Amino acid sequence: MSTHVELRPGAYHDSVSLMQVSRAVAGTPGVVAAQVAMATELNVDVLRSMGFDVPDKAGPNDLVIALRTDTPDAVAPGLAAVADALAGLRATSDTGSGDEAVAPRTLGSAASRAAATLAVISVPGQHAVTEAFDAIASGLSVMLFSDNVSVEDEVALKDAAAAADVLVMGPDCGTAHIGGVALGFANVVRPGSVGIVAASGTGAQQVMCLLDAAGVGVSHCLGVGGRDLRAAVGGRSTRQALQALADDPATESVIVVSKPPDAVVLAEVEAQAAALGLAVHWAVLGAGRPDLTASVEEFLLARGHAVPTWPSWPSTVAEPVRAGLARGPALRGLFCGGTLADEAMTVAEGELGGIRSNIAHDATLALGPDLRDDGHVVIDFGDDGLTRGRAHPMIDPTLRLERIAAEAADPTCGVLLLDLVLGHGSHPDPADELADAVRAARSTALAAGRDLPVVVSLTGTDADPQGRARCVSALVAAGASVYLSNAAATRAALDLLRSAR
Repeated sequence: MSTHVELRPGAYHDSVSLMQVSRAVAGTPGVVAAQVAMATELNVDVLRSMGFDVPDKAGPNDLVIALRTDTPDAVAPGLAAVADALAGLRATSDTGSGDEAVAPRTLGSAASRAAATLAVISVPGQHAVTEAFDAIASGLSVMLFSDNVSVEDEVALKDAAAAADVLVMGPDCGTAHIGGVALGFANVVRPGSVGIVAASGTGAQQVMCLLDAAGVGVSHCLGVGGRDLRAAVGGRSTRQALQALADDPATESVIVVSKPPDAVVLAEVEAQAAALGLAVHWAVLGAGRPDLTASVEEFLLARGHAVPTWPSWPSTVAEPVRAGLARGPALRGLFCGGTLADEAMTVAEGELGGIRSNIAHDATLALGPDLRDDGHVVIDFGDDGLTRGRAHPMIDPTLRLERIAAEAADPTCGVLLLDLVLGHGSHPDPADELADAVRAARSTALAAGRDLPVVVSLTGTDADPQGRARCVSALVAAGASVYLSNAAATRAALDLLRSAR
């Protein structure tokens, strides 16, 4: 094997474009691994963990090109592929209709030219606050997709929005549905009369997909950012969103979805909802609370709807002969969706006790920088600390795919619990890559005399652009068992661990 690492100072490209370059170069004959990325601290750490010797002088404004080839002669074709792919990016950016010369340069100037009421902002966190304040000053509500925004800035933005009678959805608002228009990461669901207020992105997607499977449609989904119901933010956007849905004639009932909230803030918001006369149901995670699936079931029964049997699809691969095969003792949950990871931990902790995580419920169980432990582990690959300088893992799953391969070689890993989230904004074809990783992981474990079951929580609908049925087929053919309900997937993984014991 040969490796080649080089830095190109000042050669900036966005992370999604560089993900596409890396994929193109990785397909070059003789190239075993290719990473073309900005040399952010996170990306440099990842490259070094992959065995690449990145110079200490690398900085976030440098482009780093790292290639591993099967022979020294394959380096030159690999670099030629990099050059071609980067040239393709430049050619695309230089091609246009000529309208770019007169395109608005700021949110304020754009708002003055169009009858817009909403701005969607997705720029690095350090720049997002300025753009959001400009949008609010222009009378626009804001969907702030950007993460890495401080709590202090979030509070200031939401106070400014309330004063201007507009709404800030976010920061780190991954999902919204406004009158049938999907924004950010959003599934294709049937229209209806259920409004959703979500201090959670993938949690909102899970709830909407379960409602869709039950034949119930959504009027609007207003994301408010994952911290909105915490004490520091005080439910500022949740309160505004509830008022907006109370005033909306198309909305008859509301579900509030949230990661574990602050109890005092939740009680205050519950009191406001009651005063508004809204039929509000609560899908709020936390110790002693129902999981999201159970909360949806409660909502359906309360509103006179039948609760369906939630779809699940067993693996179509014959299980290996278990005699003589070992199975590790630990659950390993590798998630792209933060709320799905949080819910899985909440469900599993009732049986397994404390779980180590980068979003641990108990600070003493926080994982170290290498995110490794021999015990039960759940990782949220979409957490802020893992997305600086990188696309969200629902777009670029590279880190998660690498970790799946590492877990396959770890004898302490007993069951892999994964998620796959479909819909607009997500990777256009995520199932095949994940299926290949599952197939390879099971093969690696089997070669070492181990049995490695894989369970996948799949959030999606058949109307999603990726096609849920096609994704399910790819995963079950690779040896995974698939569940629409994230809670059911987690319990299935626990059953597998229990049967091994």
